[in-house]
Amino acid sequence: MLVTNVNQNHAAQRSRLLWQCRRGMLELDAMLQAFMDKAYDDLSEQQQKAFEILLQTPDQLLLEYLMGRTIPIDKDVAYVARCIRESAGP
Repeated sequence: MLVTNVNQNHAAQRSRLLWQCRRGMLELDAMLQAFMDKAYDDLSEQQQKAFEILLQTPDQLLLEYLMGRTIPIDKDVAYVARCIRESAGP
């Protein structure tokens, strides 16, 4: 029963994050969706929390982070932004 609850919590958390990844910019939507599909599940718990912090960033600044034009001060958030950039590539 505990494993089922953990799996349900993970699925609910992932669903919530996918909803938060839907932004007002096509570029952000594409990058964040690719990241969720390819790399999110491989992050540590601390890095997943950094991703949640990153999602609280306004779209314009988030785009700057994800394009690599501005680097977040927090090292974990900066790492996640780099992972998102890398997962969006071919």
